[in-house]
Amino acid sequence: MKYQISKVTVLGAGVMGSGIAAHIAGIGIPVCLLDMVPKSLTEDEKAKGLTLESTEIRNKFAKIGKERVTNLKNKSAFHKGVGNLIQIGNFEDNMDMISDSDWVIEVIVEQLEPKKNIMKEISKYIKEGSIISSNTSGVSINKIVEDMPLEFRQHFMGTHFFNPPRYMKLFELIPSKDTLQELVDFMEEFATKRLGKGVVSANDTPNFIGNRIGAYAFSNAIQMMYKYSYSIPKVDILLGTIVKRPKSAIFKTIDMVGLDIYYNVADNVINNIEDEKEKLEFKVPEVALNLISKGYIGDKAKQGFYKTVKTETGKKKLVWNDEKQDYVELVNVKVDAIEAALQEKDPLKAIINGESEESKFVWEVTKNVLLYSARKVSEITDDYKLIDKAMFWGYNWELGPFQLWDSIGVEESIERMKKEGETIPQWVLDRINEGKNKFYSGNDIEAHYVKLTSPKNKIIKENKDAALIDIGDDVLCLQFKSKGNTITDDVMDIMYEAVEETEKNYKGLVIGNESKNFSAGANLALINKLALEENWKGLDNLVDKFQKSNMMLKYCKKPVVVAPYGMTLGGGAEISMHAHKVTPSVETYMGLVEIGVGLIPGGGGTKELLLRAIENLNKPTSVEMVNVVKKVWNNIATAKVSGSAYEAFDNGFIRKSDRIVMNKDYIIDEAKKTVLDMADNGFTPLQKNSIYVIGTKGRAAIQYDINFMKNGKFISDYDAYLADKVAYVLTGGDVPDGTMMSEEQILQLEKEVFVNLCKEEKTLKRIEHMLKTGKALRN
Repeated sequence: MKYQISKVTVLGAGVMGSGIAAHIAGIGIPVCLLDMVPKSLTEDEKAKGLTLESTEIRNKFAKIGKERVTNLKNKSAFHKGVGNLIQIGNFEDNMDMISDSDWVIEVIVEQLEPKKNIMKEISKYIKEGSIISSNTSGVSINKIVEDMPLEFRQHFMGTHFFNPPRYMKLFELIPSKDTLQELVDFMEEFATKRLGKGVVSANDTPNFIGNRIGAYAFSNAIQMMYKYSYSIPKVDILLGTIVKRPKSAIFKTIDMVGLDIYYNVADNVINNIEDEKEKLEFKVPEVALNLISKGYIGDKAKQGFYKTVKTETGKKKLVWNDEKQDYVELVNVKVDAIEAALQEKDPLKAIINGESEESKFVWEVTKNVLLYSARKVSEITDDYKLIDKAMFWGYNWELGPFQLWDSIGVEESIERMKKEGETIPQWVLDRINEGKNKFYSGNDIEAHYVKLTSPKNKIIKENKDAALIDIGDDVLCLQFKSKGNTITDDVMDIMYEAVEETEKNYKGLVIGNESKNFSAGANLALINKLALEENWKGLDNLVDKFQKSNMMLKYCKKPVVVAPYGMTLGGGAEISMHAHKVTPSVETYMGLVEIGVGLIPGGGGTKELLLRAIENLNKPTSVEMVNVVKKVWNNIATAKVSGSAYEAFDNGFIRKSDRIVMNKDYIIDEAKKTVLDMADNGFTPLQKNSIYVIGTKGRAAIQYDINFMKNGKFISDYDAYLADKVAYVLTGGDVPDGTMMSEEQILQLEKEVFVNLCKEEKTLKRIEHMLKTGKALRN
């Protein structure tokens, strides 16, 4: 059977169900969101004359769910249009909405009998070939459908999103014993490519993969905390970034997840396994049970293991003290063993192999997780690598258990474990006996998409901040390697060489990398240094070089495609806007933020945003031009940053013709395909055109808005001064309305204003503040 998903029904509009609905609607698929009918009315509802038969009441829970996720402040949805694709209803009146759905997702209470019952209801309405799944985090997939007909079971599986669905990459796919393999294959590809998820296939065991290992790691760490008599903050330091786990480590992570959720996940294992020793390993410690009994269940209750309170001097962080049965002020804990390890070449090995008591604690916790994970292979999944992926995607571990085992040395650590009387799973010993002293080899890093670190790729040119990489099929890739992927002098040198090399020897150029963010923008430290030295010629040359680099990209004779993702700010956004196309990750936060450091975009960003805004206008009137330019001015003057690639469309940073990529892993792959498509279909280099500017008359209209904002105390005097400089460039300077200017003339205005602003004391203070704190100063 050929599967497709054009419409989805989500049953259950709670936090998880509505989040899943928003994620699916966010990729353009219509969703029906259904929930229960309320059994009673509130006093306010009675006062309004509503009854239990009123549609507003009957759809109340679904309506609340939809409103929650379509409120952009909650960041559940990619863009404001998501709500238009979510239709609401209830389980009693609207189950017929299922009848034309290609995928029905059950997201109701985590109890077996209600899930079994709703499957019987679903079966009355589904069309032939529909996919049915449960989003359960631990209820047995096979038991949910044990009473259903074979054809139903063949199209049923577990599809476990992690919360929040928009941001958490892990997607556990749990087939039933009867699920058709062709359906499993389809859902794996759909979840990967369309939903942007990292898919792991799990066996139908309690809590599947991520939560099985994760809950064990939590309980084990807390039990070890009691054994060593350590404090909560000390454990979080010892089990954080030093051991390749997130900074939130144990207790801050549990606060984010919710202590109640942690309890339920651990309890589900205890209630569904036979091994008494393993049950004890999952036992939720008293400190957590105590906090849960008080309602202190984490971030959603504004207190858990940690708590933040407001004081007269600002916010104060507190931590739970079990002895005092109260919160105490959180003080910085310094661990000498950590400090010493960080000075070593390999801090992880240093802390694991150290002689201090803290090192022994870290080793014991690590050893327990490694051995438990190894014991669970074949039970929870057929491939140990999927355990690593689950912990990386679902718990934000930098290294999964087996990756970490490789890092500390498999053979050495096994010898240590044996001396300590531990039993090593036989399959691990068999690998060692076969000469496999690592869980991963070079071949294991190959992926189904372009990966810059692949040994198949060849470095053509390189300096300390950038590299040119041949990624195959006559496509070249420019990779940034500077700190924060900032646009340094060395990066610009490679940009020049990239265009020359591409035009001579390649079909096209991709600009992309695999760091945390695409680019933090210009090299602010260098700009600050040149300004403090009053090296205005050097500054002028630096800006001029970046402008010319971007113009070379724009007018390259071969297609240039940029693959932005994450923070794509300032210069990073300017590079993206000068490409012929972009293939942005859906989570692309793009903006021209120079105003925050007392500057304006100097690499052509002001000019390019103006060009994009007016390129499709057909003989606009003066008034229309003013309104369009005002929108561009507002984006720059308020340092607007998109909350997603969809918002980048709305802000003019990305064109509607650019294709959003849901899975960040595939953005360079998609960029390469776009280059080849453009090259093979007769790419035509761009030709320069003149730009219509609105001059001094148009700038007066913008200055009216600036004065209004300044007089209303919405912006500072210096913000107003900077906003006027942005308007000066966008309107073409001191010229009359209707003047036609070249790109170079606008760029000259950008450069002059940029360099002159570097001479301003308040700009220098903004730059200094940003370099010191990472935050903008509004002076």
